[in-house]
Amino acid sequence: MTLKSIELIGFKSFGKKSPLSFSTPITCIVGPNGSGKSNIVEAIRFVLGEQSMKSLRGKGGVDLIFKGSKNLSTSNRASVIITFDNSQKIFSFTNSGIGVSLDYDEVTIGREVFTDGANRYLINGTEVRLKDVVDLLASVNIGSTGHHIISQGEADRVLNASNKDRRSMIEDALGLKIYQYRIKESERKLDKTVLNMKEVQMLRREIAPHLSFLKKQVEKVEKARSLREDLRNLYKIYLGNESTYINSEGARINSLRLELDKKALSIDEKINGLEKEKNGNSIESENIKIIKEKESNLSGLRGKRDELARSLGRMEGIIEGIERQYSKIRDVKERIIKESEWKSLVEDLESKIDEAINFEDLESVKGILKNIKEKLGLFLHHGMDSEAELPKIEDNAEYLEMCKAKENIIGEISQVKIEEGNILNAINELKAKEQESQSVLRDNERVYYELLSNRNEVSSSLHSLSFEEEKLAAIKTNFEMELAEGGAIIGREVIDFAKIKIEEEIVRSTQEEIRRKIERIKIKLEDSGSGGDATSITKEYDETVERDTFLGRELEDLNKSIESLHTLIEELKETLDKEFKEGVDKINKQFQEFFALMFGGGSASLSITMEYKKVRKDDEIVSEEDMEDDEEEEEEVATDESNQEFERGIEINVNLPHKKVKDLHMLSGGERSLTSIALLFAVSQVNPPPFLVLDETDAALDEANSRKYGDMLLNLSKYSQLIVVTHNRETMSRAQVLYGVTMSSEGASKLLSIHLEDASVYAK
Repeated sequence: MTLKSIELIGFKSFGKKSPLSFSTPITCIVGPNGSGKSNIVEAIRFVLGEQSMKSLRGKGGVDLIFKGSKNLSTSNRASVIITFDNSQKIFSFTNSGIGVSLDYDEVTIGREVFTDGANRYLINGTEVRLKDVVDLLASVNIGSTGHHIISQGEADRVLNASNKDRRSMIEDALGLKIYQYRIKESERKLDKTVLNMKEVQMLRREIAPHLSFLKKQVEKVEKARSLREDLRNLYKIYLGNESTYINSEGARINSLRLELDKKALSIDEKINGLEKEKNGNSIESENIKIIKEKESNLSGLRGKRDELARSLGRMEGIIEGIERQYSKIRDVKERIIKESEWKSLVEDLESKIDEAINFEDLESVKGILKNIKEKLGLFLHHGMDSEAELPKIEDNAEYLEMCKAKENIIGEISQVKIEEGNILNAINELKAKEQESQSVLRDNERVYYELLSNRNEVSSSLHSLSFEEEKLAAIKTNFEMELAEGGAIIGREVIDFAKIKIEEEIVRSTQEEIRRKIERIKIKLEDSGSGGDATSITKEYDETVERDTFLGRELEDLNKSIESLHTLIEELKETLDKEFKEGVDKINKQFQEFFALMFGGGSASLSITMEYKKVRKDDEIVSEEDMEDDEEEEEEVATDESNQEFERGIEINVNLPHKKVKDLHMLSGGERSLTSIALLFAVSQVNPPPFLVLDETDAALDEANSRKYGDMLLNLSKYSQLIVVTHNRETMSRAQVLYGVTMSSEGASKLLSIHLEDASVYAK
């Protein structure tokens, strides 16, 4: 994998589109101070996802956008696009759900920043997240610490860093960050698993009381089954007896009613005969005549009132029909044409036809006919497109007439009712006077009253019989309710119990005793809480037991997961530790060679340090049985080595030739630069990054050391592609391509490129 090109658009001092191609092992970027050559290095940092504005020499995203000049306008965004060779298809994502295809010979990464500070990231032209860019670069050993980009003044960073930070740089350079990521991911999974385990334990605690409750309910269900069996046996006796009693008692009452009705009919016939004889032999008094006359008038008024009521009903029906028609008139599809419209059309057509009759010229007649045709078309089109005015119910004469007639009838009915009341009062007064005037009873009146007495006795018997019917109806209602309740509790077989016929006499007291037993059992069933819902309770109990068992298995699986994650973390740490030590050994070998080359002798090495620190003992995962005893036991605080952790660091040891200087702080500026360069080159040669950007790391070197620096560049270029920003001629001589950066007359950075062979020709 090689870096092929980078393109800057509106980035810092590059106001115009500025492409750079990297097709050789060493490419140098040169130019005077302030020309913007370091902006190219910062553009590489920017497009690879750098988030520190300090590293990009700015306070915010807007500082990265070209500010404009006298001849060039301000850019609205800064954009950098970097292209990598992917012919070997080594780029990849750890997450397969990103939706970007990498099956190309080139992979491009783009980043844009806008004036509002918003950033946009692109991979092969598809917008992605910063996380996806970091993920992609990690697959080709381009880490987040930026060990592959050494800017001016940062070469000394590895010397000034703490042992812990230095270790992180070395791990990143050795490509061991993947283990750190896996360890952190495993620890996150471990934390999540512990959390899930606590949730499962909490669920089991929540289920436990409900499970205990359901167990008691199931016991009640079993008891309820026994009660239902007893209830079934009692129902079989009770319902058969009750059904038989209701049928036999109903037949007896019906027979007795027929007999009493027949006797009452005979007495009524005799009474009617006596009343007719009495009326025939007696002379109607004046009061009786007046009463009959008024009763006749009353009958007429009632007939008139009934007729008025029928008329009122008809009126209301007509009114309702008209209202219904008008409520549906908007649903009528056909247009209602006004009389004025069609009359106007007819008159116009008649006039045109008369004109045609008077003309003898055929062409004139045809013109008139065409005019008639157009008017008909306009009339038809107007009829289809325009919406006719809908008639209103208030304009309907029949409706208004019916409403008025209705009000009149209601008034007449009220007047008739008043007249009826007056006549009734008069009749009652006349009857009272007539009763007072009758003082003598004839012999047949004695018989008449005896018959009335007999009739009262029959009525009394019928009345008593009605009580018996009501009592039987109540018994029947209770029977039907009991049948329904029994069906709900026992099932449909209670219907068969009701069909059983009993031959012996039914004793009501025995039935009542059986019913009381039935009620007691139903109360016990209700108290048991089963209430005929035994199936659902048993089902819920079985489901809850199954749920509890599942959670128990889940708890076991989580315990196993925790153990396996602990094992995995330990294995990853051991692998990281092993490969880290091996990497440090390899770096030491190269570091010694480069250091001796730079200083003409001496020794240099990296050593691994251990820094101990006290940490709080983590909460342990305990079993469910241990959890029950947690409240009674006190947590012991770990002491000595049990609550200690250590972190590995990297310490740099140097021994200059002909000097007794071993402390880094005692080195001069040049010595520090040489030491840092030797270490950086050693790390890069042990685990070469795809490309290495060096921004004026040779600025402090003299001519002799510059040649050594150039020799190391040639050696390093065999393993990594080098992009070098320099002022040093010795360094330039080792490059195959030179890019010159100047500040153009337009006020923006401008690029010039030349191959070294061409430069040699120009130099001659």
